[in-house]
Amino acid sequence: MPKSVRDITSMKNFEKITVITAYDYTTAQLCDKAGVEILLVGDSGGMVMLGYENTIPVTMEQMCFFTEAVSRGRKDAMVVADMPFMSYQASKSQAIENAGRLVKSGADAVKLEGGIEIKDTVRSIVDIGIPVMGHIGFQPQTTTLQEGYRVQAKTKDAALSLIQNAKALEKAGAFSIALEMVTQEISKIITESIGIPTIGIGSGPDCDGQVLVVHDVLGLFEKLKPKFAKRYLELAGDIVKAVTSYKEDVVSGKFPTQEHSFSIDKAELERLRKEIA
Repeated sequence: MPKSVRDITSMKNFEKITVITAYDYTTAQLCDKAGVEILLVGDSGGMVMLGYENTIPVTMEQMCFFTEAVSRGRKDAMVVADMPFMSYQASKSQAIENAGRLVKSGADAVKLEGGIEIKDTVRSIVDIGIPVMGHIGFQPQTTTLQEGYRVQAKTKDAALSLIQNAKALEKAGAFSIALEMVTQEISKIITESIGIPTIGIGSGPDCDGQVLVVHDVLGLFEKLKPKFAKRYLELAGDIVKAVTSYKEDVVSGKFPTQEHSFSIDKAELERLRKEIA
């Protein structure tokens, strides 16, 4: 039985929550087997899977496609899907409709970027029964348009604003909040100031949980290597080596061998040869 909102919120102050971002069936199945509590279908799939420069071009259709694949691969983990840029900003009705599309695609909850300015939208989604994870701090969909990639909450005013945003999201009904690239001191204050779990990404060790993109964990994505992402493997190099060896074997005739081939019965082969002679 997949993890529920209650399962996740009950972990606050007792056990760290592990979240990993995945986009396909095979990876989701493996991460679920590893025991992560949440599989996040991130709009970062636009970058690591589709080759976009950022998350802004990602469409609802693409997010539904990724979500369907991930949901088919999970057994125990909760599936949370990102709502992409401009899928919830225009109106509450648009937000509700698109949140519903992601749930129909297999998501158990949706994630929105923003604070006080989207609290009413969060409330409208929660009110129809769809759980919401908030996302504040660095917001890939919009922060890059104004500031580029910058650490958040480095001043008193910025920190106070972030704390207020977190409290507003909790009051609006969010069951957890992702904190991205927030100074660790402020992440700690936020985590201690609200009653719902915080999920950190580049925001220090004091959050209730952590999230990383699976491609970063495995060392698969080389175009961007965030400081906060710990790479447990360097599979990109291993994959290039493996495919290079495969190419060399094909060119030299070492592959395929009898081990990788199938044969017709000798008597049937003889009958065929007589037939075509």
